[in-house]
Amino acid sequence: MRLFKSLVVSLGLFVAPVAAQEAGNTILVLDASGSMWGQIDGVAKITIAQDVVTDLLGTLPADQNLGLTIYGHRTRGDCTDIETVVPPGPDTRDAIAAAVAAIKPLGKTPMTDSIIIAAEALRYTEEKATVILVSDGVETCNPDPCAAARLLEEAGIDFTAHVVGFDVGNDAEALAQMQCLAGETGGQFLTAANAAELASALEIVAAEPVPEPEPEVTLAEITFEAFQGTDTIIGDSILNEDIIWTVTGPTGEVLADNLAAPSFNLNLADGIYTVVAIRPLTEDVSEGSFEVLHQPDYYTAFFPEPQLSATLDAPDTAPLGATIDVAWEGPNDSGDYLSVNTPGEPGYSTYVRTDEGVPARLQMPSVAGTYEIRYISDATDETLGSRMIEVTPIEIALIAADTASAGALVDVDWEGPDYPRDFIGVGKVGDDGYINYSYTADGNPVKLEMPGDPGIYEIRYYLDQNNQIMVRRQISVTAVETSLNAPETAAVGASITVDWTGPDYPRDFLSVAQPGDTGYINYTYTADGNPATLVMPTKPGDYEIHYVLDQDNQVLMARPITVTSLKVTLVADSTAPMGATIPVSFDGPDYAGDFISVGSAGDENYITYTRTADGNPAMVQMPAEAGTYEIRYTMDQGNTNLQRHVITVTDVKAQLVVAAGSVVLGTELTVGWDGPGYPGDFIAIGLPGDNSYITYANVDRGNPVKIMVPDQVGTYEVKYIMNQDNTVLGTRAIEVTQ
Repeated sequence: MRLFKSLVVSLGLFVAPVAAQEAGNTILVLDASGSMWGQIDGVAKITIAQDVVTDLLGTLPADQNLGLTIYGHRTRGDCTDIETVVPPGPDTRDAIAAAVAAIKPLGKTPMTDSIIIAAEALRYTEEKATVILVSDGVETCNPDPCAAARLLEEAGIDFTAHVVGFDVGNDAEALAQMQCLAGETGGQFLTAANAAELASALEIVAAEPVPEPEPEVTLAEITFEAFQGTDTIIGDSILNEDIIWTVTGPTGEVLADNLAAPSFNLNLADGIYTVVAIRPLTEDVSEGSFEVLHQPDYYTAFFPEPQLSATLDAPDTAPLGATIDVAWEGPNDSGDYLSVNTPGEPGYSTYVRTDEGVPARLQMPSVAGTYEIRYISDATDETLGSRMIEVTPIEIALIAADTASAGALVDVDWEGPDYPRDFIGVGKVGDDGYINYSYTADGNPVKLEMPGDPGIYEIRYYLDQNNQIMVRRQISVTAVETSLNAPETAAVGASITVDWTGPDYPRDFLSVAQPGDTGYINYTYTADGNPATLVMPTKPGDYEIHYVLDQDNQVLMARPITVTSLKVTLVADSTAPMGATIPVSFDGPDYAGDFISVGSAGDENYITYTRTADGNPAMVQMPAEAGTYEIRYTMDQGNTNLQRHVITVTDVKAQLVVAAGSVVLGTELTVGWDGPGYPGDFIAIGLPGDNSYITYANVDRGNPVKIMVPDQVGTYEVKYIMNQDNTVLGTRAIEVTQ
């Protein structure tokens, strides 16, 4: 409806100018929003408006009080950017011309509020007032221009707003708003598409028309629609595509000129009208005439059904869900496809693109019945060819036991189409989803795992297409007898034996866990034997031993167990030289993998360690750096530290003795040493400042040792290097010469 109104008001409104109005107060409201930078024939709309307004000022009567209001000229995105730059009065032409020439469009389009501000500047509630608005766009600030105009008209003594829509084209919303602003106040609404039309429109609204008695005309709302088919078949065949309409009135006036729309409305006076409608997709033309008689009516343009332009060759029948070959001939345009449809309905069950080749492989629906195979044009959504096919039912059956234990694998014999990815599933009664499934391609019978919870379930044959259930049969899933026999208490980390009874399905397991928790801390598979060996957690507390079904980790049986702490002792010296290996006596569980370790205080990681299985006392090497450390009894499970002993590691130095401060290139150097002599320690020659070396000799070769001198002249260091971490304990400078 709004589109129609904008069409009507933009037609036939350019009436000839009439005698100049009596001297009064007028404000010109000019649009300076950002959209005025748009161009017409290569010239900005603001430039056109500036030139036209400047020319117009010279033609207005000298006794006409004139002012200027501008909006959108100072800030961006501000609906309050409205300014009456020249108050209405005589001799304002030069000031208005200068202000108009200085406009630089920036902001939004507060069209309605600018008229209100101009009206207030004109004291419209006390005196006759006229506003002339020039705008190029839709209102972007005030939600209801019509209501605002209506209030101005009601409150004003003699208030009029003339509106010139500049380059608004077919913007239905802008046209409707501008028409309403003018119409509610008794003003004129004109449109202008270029400079000449803008000048003409401003000349018209600058002159007040002499009122003429308006003939009483009754308008009726007429709806124009386009249908496909004959005038006896309307139904659902309405066209949802743009039709090009031309509507001509009784006296030859064009009321809709090449309007593109599937349907629209016009308010028309009584009389006979002619219509030409063109359907671009098929190039069909519908022409006709109709008479308006005081009441709403419809005009319908009918277009013929498109001629079929595709052929299809397929079987007359096919089993439900089957994929058949369909030979076809057609345009094979981009996106064209073949579909299976319920006759008379637009949606499809399945489809295949024509670009996948000839013949097309088209899957039948999963429900038996009469269907239509169609060739569909993707561009127009039209059916270019069709043929009927009967989709027939198929025999499907399931044979299985009436009862089964929870989690058991059940043999299910089946009869069915065995389409790719068809499957046999088991699910809850009343819920068409499935819990477990096996593909029919896996064999006949299939092995189907039952749910872990006892209850009544359904075994179903699922067609892969849409997971359609083809047949069902019930099965009762019963509980499995399960028991656990284990100690009531055990020490942290201990390995206990657990006697059990249960289904012993593949990958079933026994676990130890927090009470009520379906997760686990440690576990062992039932397949590993009965009784099972289960390792206890590393922290004391109350736990549960579980029999767990591998399916969904379902706990079939739980029994409590208390894990107790262990008393562990360590006996060792309170000090030791760095790098030394010292004896540490211990009293602890000596579990497999347990070890005695040394680490920094406050850091649970370790630096060196020795397995408890290697003997008691354990021979533990101290770190290679002096400081305060902890000797710990560490349980292998989780590297859990059960006991600690503080030890101070003292610094160790080494002295080196050489015969002279220099040595000749390519000879051997004799070095005496005084150091810890740990296994693997060595004397080396290398560059100064780090623990790198070029040549070396192990200290276990004797004292002194002989070392080959590097093969390049330069300054070097003789170094005593402890094997642990290559720690340098002492150095002496030496010069290698030619």
